[in-house]
Amino acid sequence: MTDSHAPADGLQLRRATPLPPLAHFGLIALDMDSTLITIECIDEIAAAVGLKAQVAAITEATMRGEIADFRESLLRRVALLKGVPEGALQEVYDTRLQLTPGAEQLLEACKAAGLKTLLVSGGFTFFAERLRARLGLDFVRSNRLEVADGVLTGRVLAQAWGDVCDGAVKRATLLDVASLLGLDPARTIAVGDGSNDIPMMQAAGLSVAFHAKPRVREVAEVSIDTGGLERLLDVLG
Repeated sequence: MTDSHAPADGLQLRRATPLPPLAHFGLIALDMDSTLITIECIDEIAAAVGLKAQVAAITEATMRGEIADFRESLLRRVALLKGVPEGALQEVYDTRLQLTPGAEQLLEACKAAGLKTLLVSGGFTFFAERLRARLGLDFVRSNRLEVADGVLTGRVLAQAWGDVCDGAVKRATLLDVASLLGLDPARTIAVGDGSNDIPMMQAAGLSVAFHAKPRVREVAEVSIDTGGLERLLDVLG
């Protein structure tokens, strides 16, 4: 890997050899919050009960890597949501969730080139599964909020793979899906913005930081600092 250089404003490459074309790859894995979509869903849910600032502060510290244990961070934030009406999730989806500019263009190009798509998120299934249906994603893994009597309990539910989709689970998911598809990890792309994305980015053949925290940009081979997700196509062709 060489010193960074910029083929265009806000698009940094850190790789000694030219990038292969998009069709070289067989799988793209994307983080959800602040990557595929513009918001942090947990922060917006917290806004429904006047706790956005408190929850967002934990989110930011976690994404910067100041809170090293993502699992602990997530459980702390989810606990603050106890008593939030389940309907607040639909309100967030309907009124606040927006796709990141260029998301659909990137996904369409990936599908046309034969890549499978994976959404792997420390966020929640309520949103991830709706995005799967909306965007035609192939695989999704995310956390499931527990609901009882129409309100959030402040807990997450265990799933077959565990209870919290943290950095280690993201990495394992990328490798598991690649194996399922018969792909060498070198033929995978991982895109994220926070420190919990670093493990899967390091396991992928191509790591992409999108409007990311400094720690993430330092390890990524491609950093998109301005513009939308479609800018990845500028360097992959």
